[in-house]
Amino acid sequence: MTDTTRAEPTGVATRTTRDLTKAAVSGWLGTAMEFMDFQLYSLAAAIVFNKLFFPDVSPAIGLIAAMATYGVGYVARLAGALYFGRMGDRIGRKKVLFITILLMGASTTLIGALPTYATIGILAPILLVALRLVQGFGAGAEIAGATVMLAEYAPAKRRGLISSLVSLGTNSGTLAASGLWAILLAVLSEEQLLSWGWRLPFLLSFALMIFAVWLRRNLKESPVFEERPDVVDGVAMSRDEIESVVESAGEPTGRPAGEAARPASGTSGKAAPPAAAPQDTKTVSVLEAGVRQRKGKAFFLSLGLRFGQAGNSGLIQTFLVGYIGTTLGVDKSVPTDAIVYGSLLGFAVVPLVGMLGDRFGRRPMYIALTLLTMVLAFPMMLLITSGSTIGLMFGMVLGLNVGVLGLFSLESVTMAELFGSRTRFTQLALAKEIGGILATAIGPVIAATLTAVTGSWWPIAAMLVVYSLITLVSALLSPETRGRDLVRLEDAA
Repeated sequence: MTDTTRAEPTGVATRTTRDLTKAAVSGWLGTAMEFMDFQLYSLAAAIVFNKLFFPDVSPAIGLIAAMATYGVGYVARLAGALYFGRMGDRIGRKKVLFITILLMGASTTLIGALPTYATIGILAPILLVALRLVQGFGAGAEIAGATVMLAEYAPAKRRGLISSLVSLGTNSGTLAASGLWAILLAVLSEEQLLSWGWRLPFLLSFALMIFAVWLRRNLKESPVFEERPDVVDGVAMSRDEIESVVESAGEPTGRPAGEAARPASGTSGKAAPPAAAPQDTKTVSVLEAGVRQRKGKAFFLSLGLRFGQAGNSGLIQTFLVGYIGTTLGVDKSVPTDAIVYGSLLGFAVVPLVGMLGDRFGRRPMYIALTLLTMVLAFPMMLLITSGSTIGLMFGMVLGLNVGVLGLFSLESVTMAELFGSRTRFTQLALAKEIGGILATAIGPVIAATLTAVTGSWWPIAAMLVVYSLITLVSALLSPETRGRDLVRLEDAA
């Protein structure tokens, strides 16, 4: 029996339960693959890349260099976000998601086949950075596209829960990558790990890419994209075309009723849809609102909401692994095990936060989680540096679920709801990636430098507080977006 539940109650496009399931699995799998690829890289950067690709420097400088190669991928992500985001808003979400999964999977697999510094010298880190850039270019729109697709498929009252599958994808990817590294560290000697073992996780990602590509070939387009009043024959009208329709709405045309206005000279020449004819004042007003609204406020609010999760993730999931092993002298299997346990707990935390967001709203949950992260930052670092393995693992598990996964569950739906459908993909992708560059990519490098200079862990806790404070302020300034009609072209702020 067909389920005619719609992504929005006011729309006309319908999707069956099967369609929603395909979209959910596709979004989850693509995001899992993205974060598995990036977590594989970040853990390799923290554990072995400093020895394999930067062997002629001190351990501290090698760690900073490895973290820097981790960070350059975020520059490529920004370029990918802009390029593929605009494509996704113009021709649809599905086509973009097919391309991005191919780029990510191919580059990650090739990293596993790279020769090291001992074999080809300086060319090795150059090739590593090049593949990292390709990987980042594809990933720049992957999570944004999956976020948009799931939010636009989901029924309004369950949007937080269903959108949290994107966060579960990140959690699954992190868990898979951390689990693979935990196994390698447990069963291989250091010599085996450095000679061939580190390659296995990257090469195994190829199989996941093949399955993801197959799945996305059969995925239907977002119902919200199809319902947009500015989309004609699967392609969005340009701003000039919309302006032409809006301007002609108030002019006598001499055309029979129902005949559509045509774009002004210099535009693509495509006729506006009958729904946007001058007689349809409702559609014309919707189009006008979409192009006349001043952009910027929603983007900067989203950037601030992104900051806490992205910054905390870079510190807890990337930097602390290397810091604990290199500076504290703890076996590197301990922090990787902690990430595995934290990710397992996240399978309960992420959907719970999504449901609470549906029940109480996005703003109250943001405020609660950011305040809790700020309160726990210094106690968490005291536990991690206490010398107790149990304390270390408990501190990392707590920080991961409150300051990273919980916030990510909220971020997935809130950022999609803040933006209008006409530029949702582009703005969401750019907000995520700019936040990633400013917080996730640069954060570990700053933390490595500050801890080396001070010889202490307190800069890490201070950075967690600052990142969370930025998100708290943004949440306080943001409108409540729960249940918003996602077909609307204008932003919520």
